[in-house]
Amino acid sequence: MKKILLAASALALFASAATAQIKISLDSPPDLEGSGSYVWAHAFSTYLNEHGMAAEEYQRGALGGDDEVFDQVSQGLVEVGLSPLGIVASIDTLIYGLRLPYFFADMAAVDRALYDNGMLAAINEGLDGSGVQVLAVDTVGPATGIFNTLHPVTSMADMSDLRMRALDESQIQLYAAWGSTGTVVSWAEVPNALQTGVANGYLNPAFVPLLFGHTDFIKYFTPAEISPSLRIIIVSEDWYEGLSDADRATVDAAAAAANEANRTWLETQTGVIAQLEAAGVTISELSPEARAEFQTASATTYDLIVTPEQLAQWQAAIAE
Repeated sequence: MKKILLAASALALFASAATAQIKISLDSPPDLEGSGSYVWAHAFSTYLNEHGMAAEEYQRGALGGDDEVFDQVSQGLVEVGLSPLGIVASIDTLIYGLRLPYFFADMAAVDRALYDNGMLAAINEGLDGSGVQVLAVDTVGPATGIFNTLHPVTSMADMSDLRMRALDESQIQLYAAWGSTGTVVSWAEVPNALQTGVANGYLNPAFVPLLFGHTDFIKYFTPAEISPSLRIIIVSEDWYEGLSDADRATVDAAAAAANEANRTWLETQTGVIAQLEAAGVTISELSPEARAEFQTASATTYDLIVTPEQLAQWQAAIAE
């Protein structure tokens, strides 16, 4: 009898785990017009719910910051998290190829490298056993440009007096290559840093000051098209591998539907510049010569971002 009870208990626990609600930790406000990340997350959760897998979105910060979400995903406490690229780079830096400035022509080139030419699989191979896998890569908006609080930027020389908010040391090195300086500031501290002069600007897609309410102090934008604006979707390795074949196929199909919704949304982002101008932000374009100057200087930082072997992998993936 005891063995029967133990077996029944184990089956009950398994059934409970199989039907447990899938927690999705958001990384942006739930704005279907202004946030590409949320477009992805909402399409993903909607598909799961419509196909028999209960899923719930959790507001940005509700489950903790990026590091806390990563820890919970790696432990299987949270199933899905929308996260910055760097959150898995402490395990393997191959993913940093997605941050190479002036490397990808557009989002289609990113998708070819990831999904057609094997780079997403290569990234996940480096993460095997870590507790997390990268389910997909989403775009949060048009390619990144240069925002600042002081003056227009129309050439690399205009960067000389700007101290830019950096994600990490490699971005500080990028600013140095441009003749500028950088300081690492967490996203939560960015508004205060920009208003107090700790930082004078940041690199982001055009919608960011609008979405996060920064246009009161961000006054200049240069659409320099430095790199695609990307985030990643991480999933619990134990959870994903523990799914039945049918449920895993549903999750994969949900990710494909979310990718499609995200890329379709990107094509609609044509009026953001006008919205910035209406909010009082001055737009400054780069001449072809100025753009080439930024591109040449940026290429000198590639070996600070990825290893030569990793760079060769990414170069092969975009060359095919």
